[in-house]
Amino acid sequence: MDGQCFRFDLRNCAPFFGWISDKEGRRNLIASGLLMFALSNLLTAGAPSFAWLLVSRILAGMSVASVTPLIYAIIGDIAPHNRRGSWLSVVVSGHLTALWAGAPIGILIESMWGWRSVFAVLASLGAVLAIVNFRTWGKVTVAFTARGKMQKGNLLRILRSVSVTTVWGISMYALYVYLGAALHYENGFSSSEVALAVTFYGIGAVLGSIASGQMTDKFGEGRISKLTLILLTLALLGLGIFFSSGDWVYFFQFMWAFAGYAGFTSYQARLAMENPNGRGSVMAWNNTALYIGITLGSMLGGFVITHWGYRALPFVCCGAQPLVLY
Repeated sequence: MDGQCFRFDLRNCAPFFGWISDKEGRRNLIASGLLMFALSNLLTAGAPSFAWLLVSRILAGMSVASVTPLIYAIIGDIAPHNRRGSWLSVVVSGHLTALWAGAPIGILIESMWGWRSVFAVLASLGAVLAIVNFRTWGKVTVAFTARGKMQKGNLLRILRSVSVTTVWGISMYALYVYLGAALHYENGFSSSEVALAVTFYGIGAVLGSIASGQMTDKFGEGRISKLTLILLTLALLGLGIFFSSGDWVYFFQFMWAFAGYAGFTSYQARLAMENPNGRGSVMAWNNTALYIGITLGSMLGGFVITHWGYRALPFVCCGAQPLVLY
């Protein structure tokens, strides 16, 4: 029981934490969120019952909501204007590395010392990171001019902006969630071949994120975010055409992830640049929009598979991309 079913709802608390951070600053919220993360995992490690376990995972979801978007926001606050893309790309690539490295590391720890040890390690890391972040951001001075005042029509503009992230999440995860099964049933891939394909995807995602930071700083957030969305559309189209064409699927999965996460990173920089007085709120709403997109993408993928089969997934995802080119 990892509480995944609860984390979606609780991560949607992020806009509240973003609003508070715009009023009072981000350091204390980040440090408090990391302490809550440490406490929740400590409670999980020692959980004597299912109810105790349930409460601890709810707290874990709240801690993620109070930390993840604020890291993006504070980097946007302190990064030099001509380096914002590069700085945010480091955060995104670190996030991606944690996603693919976390599962195998957790499995290794569990095999040696049991499942409770995984959460004990997470609790220790959370406590250390809380101290590090509290000391690090204490040296940062940010002028908060918004002070939580929402201009008329601002919320609607924010929701329109972050809807791009929702569509991005749908177009990426409608396919990614079912990728292993699709490769197995359509191409007859073995477990090792599926793992290799996912590795190509992971490498493309990290490299795309890093490259996007450099390109964004050089050419601007708007140009790169639109360019990468066009490339993502083409990559998904190619993946759909060559999905059952042997080794070509590795190449197009790499390009799909490269273009997708290059666009994601660039768009984070664009949101940070366009909303200097409410950056915490915007990045928090964007975080919520991402998880809504992932959830809707999973639902859409299941619908597509049921009615048209796995091979239709890349084309459906491809068709969603023009919706975000504005």
